[in-house]
Amino acid sequence: MDVREVELRGKSIAKAMAENEPSSSFMKLLGDLKTGVKADEDLLRKTKIGVTVNRLRTHKDPAVARLAQELVNKWKDEVKKGKGGAGVARAVNGTASPAPGSGTQSPTPAKAPVRKHNVDPDKRSHKTDKIDYHVTGNETRDNCVRLLYDGLALMTDELPEDVLSVAKATEAAAFANADSLTNDTYKTKIRSLFQNLKNKSNPGLRKRVLSGEITPKRFVIMTHDELKSAERRAEDERMEKENMNNAMVAQVEKSISKEFQCGKCKQKQVSYSQAQTRSADEPMTTFCECMNCGNRWKFS
Repeated sequence: MDVREVELRGKSIAKAMAENEPSSSFMKLLGDLKTGVKADEDLLRKTKIGVTVNRLRTHKDPAVARLAQELVNKWKDEVKKGKGGAGVARAVNGTASPAPGSGTQSPTPAKAPVRKHNVDPDKRSHKTDKIDYHVTGNETRDNCVRLLYDGLALMTDELPEDVLSVAKATEAAAFANADSLTNDTYKTKIRSLFQNLKNKSNPGLRKRVLSGEITPKRFVIMTHDELKSAERRAEDERMEKENMNNAMVAQVEKSISKEFQCGKCKQKQVSYSQAQTRSADEPMTTFCECMNCGNRWKFS
């Protein structure tokens, strides 16, 4: 396959992920790449196919995830043979690698991983990334794409074009789910998704959406509880269990006797309970309630 054909396969995979297509679609596309691509660093950098396939390693279908892993490993081996091992993982996974030099180079100290983007992750937005979010031809929808981009870009170093692609797919899914109307349901859903994405205590949600683990179609129908972080759900379960235990604490049982007479309605349908309210050598206090009129009194 040439560069153009590989790029088309990459776009087909991205589309299949966005639309949550069946596993057979991914298996066919990955199979074509496995038999039709002889990988080299130049091809992988131009097409970014390694980035796309790498995302399928977390696919819910083990067969798809396994084939994606095999393909990534195959390309790493092919690049390694072509370059002698330099920058192999970075070339396949889509991150930057140093320019090749000439002659034998002495070993250099290990460096921190090169980030894909040079803006501080906690400051990223459509403004810092200078992206054009006017992609739908509708002002309301474009503003929603912008809002989703801001939520997805926060605290990540993914490339702007990759973040924008996910933002567009998510907005399209929300729009379709609202019967293709920019109504209150649509706007409320977009605001809810944005609030959950920008929640710094739940970074796992952003990562799962950007990686494709949570598809746009799935993301826009997730419940409030499903959007919570694992830690938050565990804490909520603990509190619920604690409240349940408190609610099941045995209550003081009241006895009903006809020996007591209500001074108000004169009926002898009186419930009573006793408690030691004074020192141990003092008699217990009896609390009475008329079951007929609700009158209450006590005596020792």
